[in-house]
Amino acid sequence: MFYRAIGLMSGSSLDGLDIVFAEFTEIGGKWSYEIKAAECFPFENGWSEQLKKATELSAYDYLLLDTAFGKYLGEQVNRFIETHNLYHQVQLISSHGHTTFHAPKLEMTAQLGDGAAIAATTGINVVSDLRAVDVAFGGQGAPIVPMGEKLLFADYPLLLNIGGIANLSYRKGEKYIAFDICAANRVLNMLAAGAGKNYDEDGNLARSGNILEDVLHQLNGLSYYTKPYPKSLANQFGTDEVFPLLPKESIADSLRTYVEHIAVQIRNAVENCQLSTVNRQLLITGGGAHNKFLIERVQGHLSPLNIQVVVPEKNIVDYKEALIMALLGILRWREQSTTLSSVTGAKRDSIGGAVWIGQEA
Repeated sequence: MFYRAIGLMSGSSLDGLDIVFAEFTEIGGKWSYEIKAAECFPFENGWSEQLKKATELSAYDYLLLDTAFGKYLGEQVNRFIETHNLYHQVQLISSHGHTTFHAPKLEMTAQLGDGAAIAATTGINVVSDLRAVDVAFGGQGAPIVPMGEKLLFADYPLLLNIGGIANLSYRKGEKYIAFDICAANRVLNMLAAGAGKNYDEDGNLARSGNILEDVLHQLNGLSYYTKPYPKSLANQFGTDEVFPLLPKESIADSLRTYVEHIAVQIRNAVENCQLSTVNRQLLITGGGAHNKFLIERVQGHLSPLNIQVVVPEKNIVDYKEALIMALLGILRWREQSTTLSSVTGAKRDSIGGAVWIGQEA
């Protein structure tokens, strides 16, 4: 079977909307893909601030924002289709949405970006709300990408994504395990903002700083890190629990300390994976893969474990999650499982996603 789909990803780092158009082929249960077009549209017209403050809104205003953001996503898809001349080629759009509330213990998760609005704006069929059913079945609803990693990136026993939140996936026999490690780019970007920067390019500001040992000890002692998987993090962990612990007097020192914290927590997570001695490759994707200093520190912590760090070509680094969103939408359309209960802790694997028919009958 052959599919053409768009995947949308709005990450917790709030740097913009990732859009991928890819062709997927499935033969005998084996999947392959080719990315035909990919782009990140930075959020404009105050969207970053609106998304950042969404959890402070009244229920009515939150729902209005959900609709407005869905329409905005649809408009960006139309812009993407026009830019890349993809008219009449896209069969399906799969949208992750922007996570606002995430309380799996209460069987609730919420992502902004109304799927109906996307479908109406584009005239294309849409899959959205990919996490909801897993959470309803008692799962964490996160990480959500391991099903796609299992089908598209099976050559790697370890997969690390460093976005607003860093998460790890790995194979344990035939079973996949995955969990959120720690807050990452969201906190680094908040610190960089204190120095008048959108982000710390190549980690150069962090490189110039010194580790604040007391702060690092406090960060590493946060209770989340002692919890067993399955486990996941809400954005508020980084903004409300981690960020206040970092001194603002010296941004360089706080950045240096937090980079070290991320690297330590990645090492701790990998160390517990009990990998075989045959293939010990770690594929790193996400915006954090562009932070040269962070990758150096991750490699420095993983070298004693004989882990080989692999940073793939740019389209995979930047758009792996959007690519997987497109695949998850296709799996939903095929009524196949999109989540792995071994990852999320749900009662069973489930077929996640709401379907919205934008195409005319």
